[in-house]
Amino acid sequence: MKATRTPKDYLLLFLKGMGMGSADVVPGVSGGTIAFIAGIYEELIDSINNINLQAVFVLRKEGLKAFWKHVNGNFFVVLLGGITVAIISLAKIITHLLETQPVLIWAFFFGLVFASIYFVGKRVNTWNTSRFIFFAIGALVAFYLTSLPAQPESDALWFIFISGMIAISAMILPGISGSFILLLLGSYQVVLASIHDKNLVIIVTFAAGAVIGLLSFSRLLKWMFVHYHDITIALLSGFLLGSLNKIWPWKETISTFTKHAGEADEKIIPLEQLNILPARYEEITSMPAQTAWAIVLFFVGMAIIIALELFSVNKAEE
Repeated sequence: MKATRTPKDYLLLFLKGMGMGSADVVPGVSGGTIAFIAGIYEELIDSINNINLQAVFVLRKEGLKAFWKHVNGNFFVVLLGGITVAIISLAKIITHLLETQPVLIWAFFFGLVFASIYFVGKRVNTWNTSRFIFFAIGALVAFYLTSLPAQPESDALWFIFISGMIAISAMILPGISGSFILLLLGSYQVVLASIHDKNLVIIVTFAAGAVIGLLSFSRLLKWMFVHYHDITIALLSGFLLGSLNKIWPWKETISTFTKHAGEADEKIIPLEQLNILPARYEEITSMPAQTAWAIVLFFVGMAIIIALELFSVNKAEE
């Protein structure tokens, strides 16, 4: 956990939060991926773990200032501020671009994640056979999850609670999208509809599952970082590689569902898609594959990750 931060550091943290918020808007991209790329992932996990009974004792015995320091309050406020601003200000823009320029947006994110595999993998102190095995396991698990078809919907409260636990756990994992996991579980439309209809029973049930899932899963991740740091990084790097299956720019949609059916804001959400080549994409959609621009944006995404890495290296040397 970082002891002190300058105003410049907090501005950078706010921007990293905006990056996480922007990613969470996109089904298939995880905010955890951006946190990992931005170098704040382990601090995020540590800070979440500090929200515990000890924090309550610190508040009672030492006061608010000690409590705030214990839970890394400044970090949370600035990061969540960036996430919130991004979701509010960029959600409509990114959603619009996903609807009108899906190939170019996915190509950009593909470049981001592709480049991050190398830089995240560099954080493994020593690569050996066991590390490569866990890297492969992570890649295969993420590929398998992103290939699964969506399940039928269920609004049973116990299932909504479990969905909240699983989705938030996926959301803090690099490479796995919480919204995509909700699609797989068949809870995505139920949760969205409950927010739209202000169904407090489902909202509170889902939120309770998310809080318990976040606090418990973050403890598992922290334990893994402490005891099996290299294996954990290798596994998470594999998740990033496997997640590329979900964000390949050219896709053929096999099945869909209608969000807010019969209403003014009705949208068609893809459920099951196949990755295809640009030529096949043009053939079945009668739309340009935009291959040249997609390649440009792929390299732009890579360049951003390289720039972030160079910046973090220079910052560490200061």
